[in-house]
Amino acid sequence: MSKKYNVFGIGNALVDIVTEVDDKFLESHNIEKGLMTLVDEDNQTRISNAINMNNSNKQCGGSAANSIIAVSQFGGSSYYSCKVANDEFGHFYMQDLNANRVESNLNEDDLEAGITGKCLVMTTDDASRTMNTFLGITSTYSRAEIKEDALRDSEYLYIEGYLVTSENGLDAMKHAKKLAEDNGVKTALTFSDPSMVKYFKEQMESVVGASVDLLFCNEEEAMLFTDKDNLQEAREELKKAAKRFVITQGENGAMIFDGDTFIDIEPYNVHAIDTNGAGDLFAGAFLYGITNGHSFADSGKLASLASSKVVTQFGPRLEWQQAKEVLNNLH
Repeated sequence: MSKKYNVFGIGNALVDIVTEVDDKFLESHNIEKGLMTLVDEDNQTRISNAINMNNSNKQCGGSAANSIIAVSQFGGSSYYSCKVANDEFGHFYMQDLNANRVESNLNEDDLEAGITGKCLVMTTDDASRTMNTFLGITSTYSRAEIKEDALRDSEYLYIEGYLVTSENGLDAMKHAKKLAEDNGVKTALTFSDPSMVKYFKEQMESVVGASVDLLFCNEEEAMLFTDKDNLQEAREELKKAAKRFVITQGENGAMIFDGDTFIDIEPYNVHAIDTNGAGDLFAGAFLYGITNGHSFADSGKLASLASSKVVTQFGPRLEWQQAKEVLNNLH
């Protein structure tokens, strides 16, 4: 019996506000260039007020959201479980998910009072990106946001590693994984960021449990999680934590373990101007591939090509037309 959704994602909901600034702007507001910094609401409001919002590009984001939208863009069916507030940005987030054909747990009548999470993405003309993130209401994401019927009716559960930092987020990750296991739904997990593995390793191990069906990580995360100082040993050790896994290697492509053998995915040589979101898109394209009849090798090629396209432009997402072109290249 076929499932309604290819992928059911859980993760943070942040409205990405992408804008161009100069170095002087960053200096005058004491913003560390090139880093992602968590800030409080006052700080973010102060910076937002100094930016020309009319010239800024807004879109719904968050790591797993970008992956889930990619599944939809390639022609898959996806669902996103997240939390936004009953404010202007919350309504925008919901409309943008709908516009991207992603179903979700969000309902205008049920939104709570509060402030929707936002990520100010400030780009300078040297292609550097500086991010200031205020999590807002998404920091209270919990198992209450997980619509169990939709999860049961999915082929894969996709868990964003960033949720590991709060008790309620960690509980939601474990709860979703148990629900998936009880209902024959496969579990995919992304470590999200080396800092999540470095500082929350014990919590991450508690989510992985006996094993996950599919793990996404980069080289640094693979070595941190396995306590190995080279990739050969790390990938052998990872077999204990995941039945199958993908290790992205930036400009060197990716390495996939399909449960039996290792598959090397060749990189596409491009001039990268913005690598933010490349990993999210890789995961989304790969999940689309394996849930829509493509082999692990072909899904890896699709994901590699998609992420090579996205790094040549600003923002973590492809346009719909670009996604179609990437897909046509595979056939």
